[in-house]
Amino acid sequence: MLRSVFLKSLRDQTRSLLWWLFGVVAYIVFVMLFYPTLRQNSELLNDYLQAFPEAFRLAFIGEVEDITSPNGFLASYVFSLIMPIILLVYAIIAGGDAIAGEEERGTLDLLLANPVSRSRVYLEKAANVAAGVLLISLATWASVVLGALPVDMSVSALRVAEVCVSLALFGLALGALALAVGAATGKKGTAGGVAAAVALFSYLMYSFAPSVAALRPYRAVSLLYLYNGADPLSNGLNLVHLTMLVAFTVACVAVGLYFFRRRDLAV
Repeated sequence: MLRSVFLKSLRDQTRSLLWWLFGVVAYIVFVMLFYPTLRQNSELLNDYLQAFPEAFRLAFIGEVEDITSPNGFLASYVFSLIMPIILLVYAIIAGGDAIAGEEERGTLDLLLANPVSRSRVYLEKAANVAAGVLLISLATWASVVLGALPVDMSVSALRVAEVCVSLALFGLALGALALAVGAATGKKGTAGGVAAAVALFSYLMYSFAPSVAALRPYRAVSLLYLYNGADPLSNGLNLVHLTMLVAFTVACVAVGLYFFRRRDLAV
């Protein structure tokens, strides 16, 4: 008899999750080892950076003035683009597969044949997605803090933790959206497509709205802006942005649960 949907799901994805964690750690360690070389050419690199249009800089390295400072380096090479992409890809895949993937493989009805309610299955699947996102965020924090030691990079473990919390909430928001769409439709492709479209919209709004006066007031609707717009690496968590990300995540989980409990499942 199935005792825990959460533990079963976590066990099923252990191998793939370990590869995700390995990839994150390997990337960050490699990037950190590159820092001393970049620091030696700080003036040249910053002059080169300022030559690019603002929209280009926002799109690819974020709002960074000094790319060779510890915070500027981490923002450019870790937190502005690469880690959000890694985490959103993981979260969308995991969220879309949690319910819709099981249904398309024909294993969801076997899971529900156990004495467990739809609500319990859904919520424990959501918890499993959250666990993966949190583990990747934790690995990011540990890799940055420990990786800074051998290259003599001065970083605040607390500030890195705060930006990783914000990163995790960004991933949870997109994972919850993919989970909700998959649970409501039973289609993994639809779940991934909708969540990916929202992620792309968020990126475009965050990157290009500052350069377009008509879009500037709407930049706050971007999940990427809510994650990184207040620069949590330098300034700490923005409670308003944090609350909005949590509210979006909870709303997605609730809507997905509502539709999952009421629709007919594919057999």
